[in-house]
Order: sequence, then structure tokens, then C-alpha cells
Amino acid sequence: MTDNSVVITRSKSTQVEDQFALTPVFSDGLGQLNQYQQQAWEVFKTLPYPSDTQEAWRRTSIRALKLGKLQLAGSNTNSQIPAELTKPLTDDLHGGEILFNGSQVTIELDEKLARQGVVFTDLRHAQTEHPEILSKVLQASKTYSEDKFAALAAAFGSNGVLLYIPKNVTVEKPLHSLFWTAGEGSLHAFQVFVFLEENSSATYVHESASAESKQGQNLHAALMDVKVGPNSKLNFVELQSLSSRDWNFTHEKVSVDSDAEVDWIFGALGSHLTKNFSDLNLVGRGSTGKMSGFFFTNGDQHLDHDTQQNHLAPNTTSDLLFKGALLGESRSVWQGMIYVAENASKTDGYQANRNLVLSDKARADSIPGLEILTDDVRCTHGATVGKLDTDQVFYLESRGIPRKEAEKLIVEGFFDPIMQRIPFEGVRKRFQNAIEQKMREY
Repeated sequence: MTDNSVVITRSKSTQVEDQFALTPVFSDGLGQLNQYQQQAWEVFKTLPYPSDTQEAWRRTSIRALKLGKLQLAGSNTNSQIPAELTKPLTDDLHGGEILFNGSQVTIELDEKLARQGVVFTDLRHAQTEHPEILSKVLQASKTYSEDKFAALAAAFGSNGVLLYIPKNVTVEKPLHSLFWTAGEGSLHAFQVFVFLEENSSATYVHESASAESKQGQNLHAALMDVKVGPNSKLNFVELQSLSSRDWNFTHEKVSVDSDAEVDWIFGALGSHLTKNFSDLNLVGRGSTGKMSGFFFTNGDQHLDHDTQQNHLAPNTTSDLLFKGALLGESRSVWQGMIYVAENASKTDGYQANRNLVLSDKARADSIPGLEILTDDVRCTHGATVGKLDTDQVFYLESRGIPRKEAEKLIVEGFFDPIMQRIPFEGVRKRFQNAIEQKMREY
């Protein structure tokens, strides 16, 4: 008698069914970008999907992600970019701007900056116009080897941003890029490479945004690799306002060399689910990094930010403050780690996460951490999760302020420490408008 029964086993560690059937389209020739993508694709095929046995993914489930239904974003996915997204977010006009809208790319750069050797372009133009610089940047980036989604972003991210600031060049006007997507059931992959040579400075604003879709899932995968040379200064503003049907996976590394400084500002307003890995690597003596995060969730949004402050050299300083508010049935996860290497004495590290839960069904998880392998350091961390203070609401109401306005004032006051850390009026205004819109829904 033949046994025709079929036994189906499911691993408890698998979070998502691997039905992904897409293949990246590589450019013609053997250029550096092509080789880099092919290397990432080979890594992608060997890596497993994240599992809920991994600490980094234990609080973020991706079981509902339908990989088998995704299609490559086509050239017909262009749509009108909202005018407010192209306005300068800083106090000055753009020194350069790149707009990605489906297959259309618009590049502008101040002629004075171009004459100074500043490169601010997309990866496809960089491959033909600046091959030596692109080769230098790509060879130094191995972020795609970290997990499946990082490799996916690199393999399918056939375009993106290259920002290169030569030695001793100061870019006074801010540079801006926008990755705008539309369509339904599509994969959108993108990459950003920033390289500041010694004694240079710049302000760079990058935003990922998308049109609201009615059905289907979109997957946004991004990889960012930033290197700041000795005695340089970078203001890096990163905004995310993806649609409520977008699944967002980002891997970001910022490396800061000797006596250099980075002011890194995050703003997360959109997406259905976000899993973000952000590593601040202080690799040179005397380097400094500040990380400021803002998020406000509602509905069934799920935002998970995993931050690393890695002190890898002596006399380094890091300062992280993430603040968020939650409505509806939304959930936030913040996992932060300050790591101090054996040789990194005289380290000063600080991290704090503050959460304001505005709904009975919302939830915030906050997990700070320290790993210190040397003496003579100062490292502190803290986390809070709380609701609106009823005494504060009562006090404002007793002064004749309506309850809704009182609650709005308290929320604005909660976010004020983050606003004070943001030196750009346009960015603060964008966050304040988001607060007002969310509070109207509340």
C-alpha cells in the first residue's frame, strides 16, 4: 500500500512566506552600480527573512506582508507631486534638488556648487558622469549584507542619490531630494549615498513620500550610507510620509570621523508598518553625533525604530532623543543601544525615548540599552510611556480653555523639546501641521 499523505511543517521562526518571485533588472554593461547590485542580489538569495526569534524583530510581525503579489514599479507610476513637498524646508532656498517620480528624475544644482566640485545627482547619471566617485562610495558600502530587506534595497535600487562634498567646501544652501511613489502592489527600492571629505559641511534633506493607495500593499525598501570626513559637519534631515498601505524597511548607517559632527533629524508620519535600523558610528576621536526623532501614529500604524550609538573611538559624544505620540490602535517600538568599544574611553553617551499614549488601545514599547567595554565613560539612558496628565487638562480648563484645545496644548508642549532641537523652521512647521491634523482626528 502506497502512503500518499503529505506532511506540512511550519517553522515557528519564519515570519513571512517566501513567495517573492521578482528579479532585478540590471543595467547594461559592467559598471560599478551594476556589479554592486549583482553582489547584493547574490546576498539576497542566500539570506533568510527576519524571524520572530530575533530580538530586533520580536515585537514587529511581518506575517501579513504578501510578497507574492508584489510587482516591480513600472514606468507608468508617475503622478503629480504635491506642491508642499517641493517647498524648501529650511530657512533658505535649495542649493540643489532632485525629484524622483516614477521613471522621471529632475536634477537641479547651483552652478557655483558644481564649479566647486560638489556632486549632487542620481546614481544613473553618476555612473557615467562621476564613475570614480561612485566607485569609491560603493566599494565602501556593505550595508546590504545585514539582512534580507537591506539586500533587497541594494539589489533592486537601480537609482538613488549621490551627494559628494569635496575637501574644504562649505555648502551654505540646503540640498533636497524627494523619492515620490504611486501605484498599488508595487516594490519601490531606493538608495542614498553621502560622502563629505575633510573639513567640509552641508545640510541635506531627504524625504520619502507616496500617494495614498486604495488597495493592495506596497513595499518601500531603502538603504542609506553616510560618511562624514574629519573636521566636517553634516545636518541630515530625514522625513517619511508614506501612504497607509506602505510597508517600509530601511537600513541606515552614518559614520563620523575625527572631530566631525552630525545632526541627524528623523520625522516619521506615514506608512502602515515601518522597521528602521539607524546606526550612528563614531569612528574618529572627538566625533559627535546628535539624533532627534519625531513620530505621531494613528489607526493601525506600527513604527519600529532600532537605533545604535556606536562609540568606536575615544572622546566621542552622542545624544539621542526620540519623542512620539500614539492614537487609535497604533503601536510604536523603540529599541536603542549605546555601545562603547574597549578603546573608546572618555565617551559621553545619552539616549532618551518619551512616549505619549492618547488612546486606550494604543501601545508603546521602549527598550533602552547599554553595552560598555571600558572605563572612564559617562553613559545615561531613560524611557517613559504615559498618558495625558488629567491635572494639567483640568488646570487649563479651569482657566477657560476648552478641553480639546487644552489637550492640543499639552501635546504641543510634550513635543517642544524635539522642536527646539530642530534648527529649520520649515521642518518644525511640517511637524506642527502633522500634530494639528492628528489632534483633529483625535
